[in-house]
Amino acid sequence: MMEIHDYTWIFAVGMVVAFMDAYGIGANDVANSFATSVSSNSLTLAQACIVACFTEFLGAVLLGANTAGTIKGGILSPANYVEQPEMLMLAMLCALCGSAAWVLTACKFGWPVSSTHSIVGAIIGVGIAGFGPSSIFWGWGGVATIISSWFISPIVAGLVAAAIYTITKHAILRRVESFKWGIRLVPVYFFVTIAIEAFYIMLEAPGLGEDVLGGMGGVIGIALGIAAVFAAFCQFFFCPWVVRRVKGREYLKWYHMFVIPWLSKRRTIEEVDAEKNAQNHGSIHSTSPNELLNAGDEKMNKLDTDGEVIIDEAVAPKESMFARLKTKAVSKLMNGINQDVRNLENEKLTDMHANAEIFEDDAEYLFSFLQVITACMASFAHGSNDVSNAVGPISSIYEIWNSASVSDSVGIPVWILVYGGIGIDIGLATMGYRVMRAMGNNITFFTPSRGFCAELAAALTVLTCSKIGLPVSTTLCITGASAAIGLCNKNGYKAVNWKMLGFCGLSWIITLPCAGTVAGLLFAICSNAPHFT
Repeated sequence: MMEIHDYTWIFAVGMVVAFMDAYGIGANDVANSFATSVSSNSLTLAQACIVACFTEFLGAVLLGANTAGTIKGGILSPANYVEQPEMLMLAMLCALCGSAAWVLTACKFGWPVSSTHSIVGAIIGVGIAGFGPSSIFWGWGGVATIISSWFISPIVAGLVAAAIYTITKHAILRRVESFKWGIRLVPVYFFVTIAIEAFYIMLEAPGLGEDVLGGMGGVIGIALGIAAVFAAFCQFFFCPWVVRRVKGREYLKWYHMFVIPWLSKRRTIEEVDAEKNAQNHGSIHSTSPNELLNAGDEKMNKLDTDGEVIIDEAVAPKESMFARLKTKAVSKLMNGINQDVRNLENEKLTDMHANAEIFEDDAEYLFSFLQVITACMASFAHGSNDVSNAVGPISSIYEIWNSASVSDSVGIPVWILVYGGIGIDIGLATMGYRVMRAMGNNITFFTPSRGFCAELAAALTVLTCSKIGLPVSTTLCITGASAAIGLCNKNGYKAVNWKMLGFCGLSWIITLPCAGTVAGLLFAICSNAPHFT
């Protein structure tokens, strides 16, 4: 009979493997949240990683408990493990191993797989290995619900993205004075985007919700109020700042936005650039004769013989081993954010990109700021949904280790959500570029307006599913939205990389059996291995 805190080794190993799984989730699914922003040049890869460190973490902590509960107890039948709770601990450990092994392998080769598919397949694998197919909830509310969401989510996200982009295209982008129409309507876009995000945060964040805020009406009212404040800021601060910067060509920094109504007219960008060039030119011609002689001496020093160079190196202090290791470590850590993932120089994608409609740069510039907001929203949604894939099984292990019993429904500890969020952040910052390069412009050509529509649609779909506890795949949502945006071009079918979409579909199909086979075989070996009594 299992006692409390028995099999601590399973809990300890499970914590390590859960972190590895969360790392793989961040490294693989980061493309779902920020690939379109980086591809459209609204954010650099480094900026995307910095922003995502906060939004992924907050999404995991604030909204991750719902879907984590579905992963934890919505697939396997806990009743089969009541007599031997430790076997459920082992089953969840093997599931984590199978999921982490597959996701990390996919990350290594840049395959955009679904981490949701991976953990679901792994749990199904251990369930079948332990008790046969009858141990799995195959009906609605279990596997059937999850599988159906894989087909529904990309279609829904695609339809929403196509609707938003079609409205944007006809209301702003295709008009003769598209920038003017963009200035008129961008506050509306700010209002809608912020209202959606605020609604979901207040509905699910700890300490908030319907009961605290006066029912659904209170939640909606507060969300609309917050959105109205942001829309007003956009109308009276952001829009005048953009007009003066883009049309007036004034030399304005981002922080001038907050004081723009009281800011007097400034010099133009061209005037500032001309002044800088003149200063640089003047500094060259004002060099003193002594400075010129010194410069000549430096050039002569470069012509030293090899023997003299060796003497100089011997005299110069050598870099310490610690300094060399520090430099190497920093280089390794920064490698993940110093990558080019936009695919604009890829000759194989030139024809596909050529079929995308090109709109006025000034109008597209407006959507760069909106896309930063939707990127944060999509990342928040990703953290809320996909953290469950790593912390669902480890929370089950922790509950059994702490109580020596199997329970149908126990809350997910906040510290486990924090733990998973940290793993996701580290993964996306160090290896996320591999899969991000496979998404974005590799599916269709992205501009800020297209990226905004795709991200808003995907985030809306994922947040809605997180609200009802349905662990949809963020990968499928953003892929469906991206494909739909591509199809909205004049030659839509030519503006989409169908080969890449087919590759994505294949990777999703093989994820279930691959992760399930690894997890199932591992559980079968461990549970049937000889042991001392």
